[in-house]
Amino acid sequence: MFSDSLKLLFTVAPFAAVTATTIADIQGTRFTSSYAGKNVTGVTGVITAKGNSGFYLSGEPSDDIRVSNGLYVYGSTSAVVGDNISLGGKVSNYRSSSYPSYMYLVELTSPSNITIISSGNEVTPVVLGEDRSPPTQYLSALDTGSDGWLSVPNNVSQVSVRNPELEPAKYGMDFWKSLDAQLVVIPHPVALNFDNSYGEFWVRGDWEVTGLNGRGGLTLTFGEDGIPDANPEAIIVGSPLDGTKNPEVAVGTGISNITGIISYQFGFYTVLPLTAPTVVSTPDPTVPATTLRVSTDNACSLTLGDYNVENLAPDSDHLGSIADHIANHLLSPDFMFVQEIQDNSGPTDDGTVSANITLATLSAAIADAGGVTYNFTEISPEDGKDGGQPGGNIRVAYLYNPEKLTLAPGKAGLATEAVNVTADANGLPTLSLNPGRIAPDSSAWVSSRKPLAAEWITASGDKLFTINVHFSSKGGSTSNHGDLRPPVNSPVAQRTTQVKAVAALVQSILDIDPKANIIVSGDFNEYTQTRSVLASLNAIMTEIDEAAGIDEVERYTYVYDQNTQQLDHIFISPGLAARGVEAEHIHVNNWAPSYDDRISDHDPTVGKVLVC
Repeated sequence: MFSDSLKLLFTVAPFAAVTATTIADIQGTRFTSSYAGKNVTGVTGVITAKGNSGFYLSGEPSDDIRVSNGLYVYGSTSAVVGDNISLGGKVSNYRSSSYPSYMYLVELTSPSNITIISSGNEVTPVVLGEDRSPPTQYLSALDTGSDGWLSVPNNVSQVSVRNPELEPAKYGMDFWKSLDAQLVVIPHPVALNFDNSYGEFWVRGDWEVTGLNGRGGLTLTFGEDGIPDANPEAIIVGSPLDGTKNPEVAVGTGISNITGIISYQFGFYTVLPLTAPTVVSTPDPTVPATTLRVSTDNACSLTLGDYNVENLAPDSDHLGSIADHIANHLLSPDFMFVQEIQDNSGPTDDGTVSANITLATLSAAIADAGGVTYNFTEISPEDGKDGGQPGGNIRVAYLYNPEKLTLAPGKAGLATEAVNVTADANGLPTLSLNPGRIAPDSSAWVSSRKPLAAEWITASGDKLFTINVHFSSKGGSTSNHGDLRPPVNSPVAQRTTQVKAVAALVQSILDIDPKANIIVSGDFNEYTQTRSVLASLNAIMTEIDEAAGIDEVERYTYVYDQNTQQLDHIFISPGLAARGVEAEHIHVNNWAPSYDDRISDHDPTVGKVLVC
């Protein structure tokens, strides 16, 4: 029987041979190769790197910046790095059938007739930031719409179908594709996220970037033309080709120069280091406490906090750390919007729905950490109806300092009862249930947390309305570097409907009292820059970051892929905005020195408002 290598050597091709004079001919000026499915001979190039399943060639460079002179060869050879070889094979546009949303990778398969022309050759890598620099705003020419890559509807077109001419000076995906399989150097890289379970992490190099924040990350912002900036100048660092291990990193970690191969793996354009880089600098892990302190001499002033506490149960290992954050970093705000509170049995799926023990345990831990003793309120969901970790029955809840505000008199709602707004005897808005859930029977909330509305009486005697939200997660979304354009933002239609339901309740309060004090806060699972989703709320309220004048690049509560981003928002009514507000994001988690040191995947926020 033939060995695997001999089988490759003697594979009989069903197509007539077509001679490709250069690797550049195979790569061409588009995302997929016009040579796909054809057998080619006489392909020449110097081996620049070898991996577990193939090797990389560098051919004669093209004068056209759209054309890569690198090529991945799927197969084995005894030739070594530095050998200039000639070979034949079959050109393929490859992607896994399991991931049809990924881009195609141009490769040469079934390599044959490999001949070493010369040895000891050196290939000069492309130094990014000097020889070539990535664009800084747009990902793809196919991301049409007023919100660019975040436009709705999603998946209007596919790169593989349109296969547009590359424009590497303007579009990030085109830029990285134009370097496919080439040897590059990334000088002075800085990590933009934590390393994932495979040891991969995102970096920016020593080139022009946008959205640079004080930590060294790249924040999702709007471009100068008002289109959301996707930060396409970033790239993910994959597994080193020599089997060494990438370092542990966090946002802002400085890394030694990376020499590697540009490729496309697992949904992203990637640099595969020849060997693992090392850490050369680490950011200060100190996270200062908020400067927004509780006012003891002004009953009109209230501080509020917002925190997704990530699947918090009474016996959660991180409960003490969450309590410490609230007491000593948020400085015990007068009231807290909290999300992902689990029921009293945590993830055990035993029919338990109440979270009174979870919240009482958290309140006691905050007091033990030096904070105030909070009262709390919640409405238990129906078992298994609100999504999240199976058995956990996560929900939103409030913690509040009874010396600063109390729930207005009224009947508390049940899981299936919908809250409405009416006018009280003084002609002011009041809730029919307090607290109450918004339209819990609506299809908008299938397998999702129902918002919790509450009406409060402050120490100054003023009314305050709050709505705590945790909208549907982005599970099922596709890669920003994927074939589907704009990328799928799942489930964007449901999330849009959820925002509209909340906005409708807010509007019903404002219809009765245009100066009403209203705060909508929580985990929106959506960016400010996805304007179509948040449009109904933006039309009647103001985001506290905007009202407080926070620098756009410092508006983030989450880090994912290459972006520091804001999924958690606080919206305030016109009456509150007119009196002046303050806000701060406290990066106790996203400034952690490592992924394992994070307590939650979200950062908390503190705000300060005047209710009189």
